[in-house]
Amino acid sequence: PEFLVELFKIEVPEVGQGLIDILGAARDPGLRAKIAVRSNDSRIDAVGACVGMRGSRVQAVSNELAGERVDIILWDDNSAQFVINAMSPAEVVSIVVDEDARSMDIAVEEDKLSQAIGRGGQNIRLASELSGWELNVMTAADAEQKSEAEMKELIELFAKQLDVDEEVGLILVQEGFSTIEEVAYVPASELVEIEEFDEDIVSELRNRARDVLLTQAIIVEEKIDETEPAEDLLNLDGMEKSLAFLLASKGVVTREDLAELATDDLLDIHEMDQEEAGALIMKARAHWFEEEQQA
Repeated sequence: PEFLVELFKIEVPEVGQGLIDILGAARDPGLRAKIAVRSNDSRIDAVGACVGMRGSRVQAVSNELAGERVDIILWDDNSAQFVINAMSPAEVVSIVVDEDARSMDIAVEEDKLSQAIGRGGQNIRLASELSGWELNVMTAADAEQKSEAEMKELIELFAKQLDVDEEVGLILVQEGFSTIEEVAYVPASELVEIEEFDEDIVSELRNRARDVLLTQAIIVEEKIDETEPAEDLLNLDGMEKSLAFLLASKGVVTREDLAELATDDLLDIHEMDQEEAGALIMKARAHWFEEEQQA
């Protein structure tokens, strides 16, 4: 990409002078490339300047690259709009952004799907590389079906976790809520603004949402506690603390748990000398023999 950028600096004076910035480039060498440009002067059309009269400037760059086709993409600070631009020449019907996964679902008309993907996935791959987002392209019909399925799943989630009917779940989804955390912690005023909700309903929903989150937090904490080794395992003669925690993470929490293991079982969990493993297990079983003698 650096070579491509340097060629544009030579062929496009505005780039060389800093009037136009090249903010990104992606290449499939010898075949196709995309560059993102932005003008620092409102009087200059960044894309038009890079293309040149009758395509002369971009053609000059292409000739230097053995005929490599170059798409000039207008930069946009809005990530979704930039991806729409980067998908050129494909026309995007709709786009759904997942900020957490840093991915976008892009819908196009069915007869434009192959163009959007490009030969061997070239167009979608270059657009993804240029934008820095994972892009999933699909037909508008498939996108609608996926959206409906996700919406249904979310409605059922709200209905189950908040113990409300699906109508309430539907209202939350339609109002843009997608997590229990949002219901619990968005300002109450935002929920009260929903036509179907009054202050009592909002208060109850928020309390239920917070109860769900508290219960989930307790469960997580209990699971963490369960993975901690018991005192009798930690204090066993010859037991290293790191090994005790490793054993606990595998479900061997107490001295009794260790005593019930076969030597091979212990070796599957932790690499050690076979005799050492056998000796450790025998130490864990020592109380068995003491109890037998006392009996």
